[in-house]
Amino acid sequence: MVVGLGLVSGPALGASASAPPLVAPSTSGGVLGPNVYVFDPSMPQSSIQTTLDDVANQQIPNQFGTQRYAVYFAPGTYGSAADPLIFQVGYYTAVAGLGQNPGQVVINGSIDTYNQCFGPNNCVALDNFWRSISNLTINVAGGSGCFAATEFWAASQAAPLRRVNVNGKVSLMDYCDGSPDYASGGFIADSQFTGSTVINGSQQQYITRNTNLDGWTNGVWNQVFCGDPGAPAQSFAANSGHNGGPAPYTTLGTCPVTEEAPYLYLDSSGQYQVFVPSPQWQSSGPTWTSGNTPGTSLPLSSFDVVNPSTTIDQINKALAAGENLLFTPGVYNVTRTIHVVRPDTKIVGLGFATLIPAYGNTTMDANVGDGVAISGLIFDAGPVTSPVLLRIGHNSNGFDAAADPVTVSDVFFRIGGAEVGSTVAGFIDNSDHSIIDDLWSWRADHGAGGGNWNSDTADTGVIVNGDDVTAYGLAVEHYQKYETVWNGQDGTVIFFQNENPYEVPSQAAWMAGPTQKGYPAFYIPNDVKSFQGYGMGSYSFFDQGVDIHNAMAFQAPDNPAVQFHDTLTVFLTGSGGIDSVINGTGPAANAATGGPANVVAYP
Repeated sequence: MVVGLGLVSGPALGASASAPPLVAPSTSGGVLGPNVYVFDPSMPQSSIQTTLDDVANQQIPNQFGTQRYAVYFAPGTYGSAADPLIFQVGYYTAVAGLGQNPGQVVINGSIDTYNQCFGPNNCVALDNFWRSISNLTINVAGGSGCFAATEFWAASQAAPLRRVNVNGKVSLMDYCDGSPDYASGGFIADSQFTGSTVINGSQQQYITRNTNLDGWTNGVWNQVFCGDPGAPAQSFAANSGHNGGPAPYTTLGTCPVTEEAPYLYLDSSGQYQVFVPSPQWQSSGPTWTSGNTPGTSLPLSSFDVVNPSTTIDQINKALAAGENLLFTPGVYNVTRTIHVVRPDTKIVGLGFATLIPAYGNTTMDANVGDGVAISGLIFDAGPVTSPVLLRIGHNSNGFDAAADPVTVSDVFFRIGGAEVGSTVAGFIDNSDHSIIDDLWSWRADHGAGGGNWNSDTADTGVIVNGDDVTAYGLAVEHYQKYETVWNGQDGTVIFFQNENPYEVPSQAAWMAGPTQKGYPAFYIPNDVKSFQGYGMGSYSFFDQGVDIHNAMAFQAPDNPAVQFHDTLTVFLTGSGGIDSVINGTGPAANAATGGPANVVAYP
């Protein structure tokens, strides 16, 4: 999403974006390091508030900075109705409770993300990425004026809410800071909202799964619900998103297979554990509301806890010896491939730890069969072209890990933006039965190298070769050829979001074949016999003033078992457009029609 950097909106924190303060290193992180803050109820609330405000002041305008933070709350209660704890969350900040369940950490107040304002009538949340809240309860309180008694989470991609229990009013848009208040999110999982209907507002698209809802106000283009008691009924239609049309709701009663992301917690003796939830089949609602989440606790001693000064040799030796791996917050220079070589290895990132390959190497591969979990990481492309940033599973597709699947959760890929970089592909999944849960693969449209066709080069964001792979919340944007390639049999995608590359210089430079204009955002080759896709959208903004066309946003075999449900395209602005939704079917989305162009069912 394109917007420039500017001053932060929302209630003032006392510092401008032009001169952020330096945040004092944490003294409470212990083995987790100086970028991890651990609060407990015995600390003065004023001290907690000051630290939180210092982190927010620095991170809210810090879109491509190198600072990374994890903010944890030990079990207990923070703030009160009379003196609420209210703070904002900026870039590269992960906020979480350290209880085993969300009810063990209670925040009376709000934890907010607001619009950024870049000029008159340009207050938006389109660039509010790389932040999160998880594993706690918020009793919404405090605030004043338009902001009173409201939890605002005006965020876009890579900003998940997981395992949160929110009691009170929640808005996924910031309607207090001018207009147009656009947002382009988002992802909610394993959560519960009570006491108020969730305000979707301007959110163009959203996926909510395994979450108890008290209602949902509206949709814009593509709102997807999976295993959500209280979700609105299925209503996506050919005229959804148009004046007078029904809401663009795609609603599935259950999710086919899920496994929640591992998370850190404190046990009854005050020791760190990492909890690994078990897989669930045909699930509905959160995992934790009827008691403890099914799963396994691993002591922190079973993890190699690393920081940016840890060498790759040390990391690989630890993995070979059977240790799990925990990346503390920071930016890591990866001089050779990190090899995950044992089944059931858990790779956990705190505070959006970021890995950058130094010499054109693959950053990480996990050529093992089952039980590997990778979560909470950013994979950036490096200065020398890599073949791929993350690869899981063997090319042979020889593993059958249905009972103990490989999972990739809250993992994000960037080509450019923070630094100029290049790769052939972002992510390759060769693992049968794997679960992809909240993944954004982004070739930068702004920042370092962004907006230049010959910089930040990358062909494809995601390639899935494994069979029986399930993906929730898959977003792939701006790649230069086939953006997503799904080669596996029996795959399922529940929510897909895409933007075509903006800066295509000419039609001749962007052709899938001699006569096929452009590249589909999602491509399934003809040898795939079965696939199910739900709530899948692709948008165009060709910004070079050239008449660029994409013949189809989705390309797939004409096979009755390869099915798409609730699929759409949108012309955002610019020139040219997308000529059809899938395989030549569905109306064009261009300057004359705008969109959304919807196909309810294909074939």
